[in-house]
Amino acid sequence: MTLIATILVALVAALHLYFLVLEMFLWTKPQGLKTFRLDPAFAEASKTLAANQGLYNGFLAAGLVWGLCRGDVPAQLFFLGCVVVAGVYGAATVGRKILFVQALPAALAIAAVLMA
Repeated sequence: MTLIATILVALVAALHLYFLVLEMFLWTKPQGLKTFRLDPAFAEASKTLAANQGLYNGFLAAGLVWGLCRGDVPAQLFFLGCVVVAGVYGAATVGRKILFVQALPAALAIAAVLMA
């Protein structure tokens, strides 16, 4: 069970690194425009805000990697909890899909970490 928990935590960290890249570097590029269904003018106008959001996703990923490297279960649970909260908030304010892309993987990782 420990291996499954580690894989799930690493997966959530990898997702947030991907979100960082999308929001910080690809927001105005074709992949970012397609992923977030953005109008190019809106993407250009909001790219600084998106980069800031990407940075926060990077902090979540860094916290999860740090928790994994140290074998620090409380740190893993803290950062996974932050991801769940962010995912629920995003689902409520932006789109329901965020619940499944962000919150659900983190919730599954929390369950696996607690069972390990």
